[in-house]
Amino acid sequence: MMEITIVAAVLLIAVAVGLLWQRRQGRVRPAAASDSAESEARAELLEAAGVTGSGPAVLHFSADWCGPCDAVRRVVANVIGEFTETPSAPRDIEVDIDVRPELAQALNVLSLPTTFIFDAEGRERFRISGVPKAGDLRTALAPLTIDKAA
Repeated sequence: MMEITIVAAVLLIAVAVGLLWQRRQGRVRPAAASDSAESEARAELLEAAGVTGSGPAVLHFSADWCGPCDAVRRVVANVIGEFTETPSAPRDIEVDIDVRPELAQALNVLSLPTTFIFDAEGRERFRISGVPKAGDLRTALAPLTIDKAA
């Protein structure tokens, strides 16, 4: 009887942890505040990947072996397609984590898929673990696509 109680308790804890983890997936989270002196190496890696600071960008890490990464490609492409006529249309940048592990390490990517949203100045604004929800991605990108000079 004691073994059954222990197994039931472990299963209950595992389900609770799983539910908490699942709630976090796909949510757009604001980027952690970083110090003003962003490392030069990180900036160079981002620029080499295409985050040049010339407009907003959505950078998502993927790999050939990552199943959910296909869903990220579709969601990001569809949402970015909605902003093509805006004054500052965002760029869609996909990075293969197996080809550019140094960039993944610099951005603290711990799992795939992981997506970042950068503003027009190249500053990280949002981070998404898992497949982003289209509505959340749209809401995060909308203010970044407005031309502030106008």
